Amino acid sequence: MSARTSSGPAVPRHGWAQALVTVLGALAAMGAVAALGLWAAGATDLPGDAFPQVVAATVVTAVGGTVKLSGDAGGLAGTEGGLAVIPLSVTLTGALVIGWGFLRPPRHRAVAGAPELGGWAARIAALWLLALLGLALAARHTFEISLGDGPLGDLGDLGDLFGFRPVVGFAADVPLTVLIGLVWLAGVLLVSLMVSRGAPLPGGLLGFQASVRPAALAMVRLLLASVVIALVVALFVAATRGHPVETFAVMLLGLPNVAWLALTVGLGATWDGRVEGPFGLPMPQVLDEVLRTPDVSELNLGTLVEHDGGRWWWLLVADAVLLLTVAFVMAALSPPGVRIWQHAVRMGVALALTVLMICLMVRISARIGLSVLGIGDLGEGLSGEVLLKPRLWSALGLALLWGLAAGFTGASVAHATRRRRGGTGN
Repeated sequence: MSARTSSGPAVPRHGWAQALVTVLGALAAMGAVAALGLWAAGATDLPGDAFPQVVAATVVTAVGGTVKLSGDAGGLAGTEGGLAVIPLSVTLTGALVIGWGFLRPPRHRAVAGAPELGGWAARIAALWLLALLGLALAARHTFEISLGDGPLGDLGDLGDLFGFRPVVGFAADVPLTVLIGLVWLAGVLLVSLMVSRGAPLPGGLLGFQASVRPAALAMVRLLLASVVIALVVALFVAATRGHPVETFAVMLLGLPNVAWLALTVGLGATWDGRVEGPFGLPMPQVLDEVLRTPDVSELNLGTLVEHDGGRWWWLLVADAVLLLTVAFVMAALSPPGVRIWQHAVRMGVALALTVLMICLMVRISARIGLSVLGIGDLGEGLSGEVLLKPRLWSALGLALLWGLAAGFTGASVAHATRRRRGGTGN
């Protein structure tokens, strides 16, 4: 819809209908990816018709929301748990749909007024707020834990007498989910404006276009390229090594988690982690094997090579090729007057910020435990832990150095190419 003023051409007015289509489209896409991934993971077999609530909880965590685990086992027992993991396949799907919907109405225009963009973003945010409230309220359920056979199962048979019926449940933290979900939306809209070469900016921000957009676009391309490579590898694994359903579950729920973790490991970063009990890191299996130790273990290029042979050095080669490629494209898209050292600095800062984002989003913390009469972690298959966290400062330092080196090299090649074609360079 549009309105024409007497003093100028028609100015697009992005109304509530377009905002509703954007929000509903993102929710539908995220819900579909989450549902398919959970179906492949076997979540349809959960008791109590819990599948819709689990899908809602998955979408909540995908936008940074918090889902708390709780338990109750009567007077003789206790349950405890915690969960912090982001299914980044769902996250990426929602970000792409919202970004596309946000940029579509004002496309093909050189400049847009700040009130126009702010009003358009506010409409999307208002509807997104209502969607977050609905998702957070729907993301709750309680399961009764089956104790199985053996002595613990015999105790369970006495549950009616002693009040021993262990249950575990989950519920979204509604205020925190709404707050973080709105911050997530703001980040998606901001990044969309930063990376789109066709998106209009307010006149006061046009000066940032030459310095910010090429670097931001380079980082988005780096992240998407790493996901595409991981997708090809995952499809090959599914076709040649069996377990296709499990592999598709990982692809639909956590493919970017694996891809971006591999990206940082290829840069030399170290992650500390531990896998215990029935939980695990299913793809690639070597991650689970490296981290399934009594104590916290290191995950880096050295431990991967030591555990599974020299093929993991290809992570380093792949990172080098990707970084040099995006650095070259970044320099080629920048104005001719930008100096080589400026390209290097921008690339270094951009890569450090990107690795910071990966470290914050890929980390995992999950634990569930059952204790009876004060004896902790009883019952095989009932307790477990997955922990994965980065050594942040070393990862950021390495990213900065890689970015500086790749930015300098890529810009040098781009400037030499530009001079050969008769352009100008510095």
